[in-house]
Amino acid sequence: MNALWGRIGKILPPPGLPRALAFQSALYAVGNGTFLTGSVVFFSLYVGLEPVQIGIGLSVAGFVGLAGSFPFGHLADRLGGRRAWVAGAIAEAAAFAAYPLADGFASFLLVICTQTAAETLANAGRVVYTAAVVPKENRVRVMAFARAYLNVGFTVGSGIGALALALDSRPGLLILVLTAAAGTALNAVFVARMPHAAAPPPAEGERPSPWGVLRDRPFTGLAALFGVLWLHSTVWAEILPLWAITMTDAPKPVLGALFALNTAMAVLLQVRAARGADTLTGSTRLLRWSAVAAAVACPIVALSGWTGGWVTVAVLAVAVVLFTGTELWLSSAQWYLNTELPPAGQRGAYVGMSRSMGGLAKMVGPAGFTVLAIETGGWGWWVIGGVFALCGALCLPVVRWVERTPRNVAAVTTA
Repeated sequence: MNALWGRIGKILPPPGLPRALAFQSALYAVGNGTFLTGSVVFFSLYVGLEPVQIGIGLSVAGFVGLAGSFPFGHLADRLGGRRAWVAGAIAEAAAFAAYPLADGFASFLLVICTQTAAETLANAGRVVYTAAVVPKENRVRVMAFARAYLNVGFTVGSGIGALALALDSRPGLLILVLTAAAGTALNAVFVARMPHAAAPPPAEGERPSPWGVLRDRPFTGLAALFGVLWLHSTVWAEILPLWAITMTDAPKPVLGALFALNTAMAVLLQVRAARGADTLTGSTRLLRWSAVAAAVACPIVALSGWTGGWVTVAVLAVAVVLFTGTELWLSSAQWYLNTELPPAGQRGAYVGMSRSMGGLAKMVGPAGFTVLAIETGGWGWWVIGGVFALCGALCLPVVRWVERTPRNVAAVTTA
């Protein structure tokens, strides 16, 4: 019995606020994952949109998230993390509930942009609140548990979404959005009941200008580095499946198994992968590991175009393992660097700027990487791997640049 409780203890986050943050992540992901599973089907069959209209709407919403990351991050600094988180969650729940009322492209565009803006504010508030309320020595571990439980929630939500789609009816499509609305609303109530976070100590001198964050060139360089490295998720989740079904002999059902492999690793190994990320040296090391793993995975994917049968499946599985390692190490390193390097009173603005840089990379990278991977017949994978290898070479110099640059009020406002 003691051994059983010991195993359960390794799965459960520490009691108290860390456990509440982990279960909150799972609750949010169940609702959001349910909707994401069938969102395109809902927009097409329930709202009655054409594929082009759905694509335009998703692109416009993506731009809203990109453009809003920095100002909403600054707003979270001003409002306080928990207040911004709750406000964003309430607005997002209302947007989900309004989706069935959309009766055309214009109303759909209004709702999806509102939902994206609300989600952006809630995410900024979550980061600001977590960094303020969790002690520094436990912060990375708590965030690792939260991300692991987020993946569990998305898995459960995907199952609910699949069951709703299997009904093949309008009520089934309604289940998608109503589950998302209910889950997000419960999430808002859950967050509102969390303890208050102590406000950061007031900075000496005049209040720093939020635009000073954009003039922090070292941190901007680090944010750009993260943005490029996060393109690995696009590579493995979108480009690799396209490569597998067009350029290899891998059976299509294998793709589902590869996604399941990624999910299982993300749930079981996230906390372990975050070890050492609670120091600048450790997080920098994990950042470099993530770049090396992605760089090595790309030529391995190219190799699958020359193999056959189960060897092809094994080669693709190795690539997915490496890309998953990139995800685990990269997220762990980013938690520390995004919360410890910025001034406490400007975490939201800094994280918002980092998300904006990542959004810019996602606007340019997927199309270019797809052409390199598919249209070249395989040699383009070496180029993509070279991009990740270059990021690995830049990790240490960029982090050292950030470290030796003062990041106080005077430096930010007069830079």
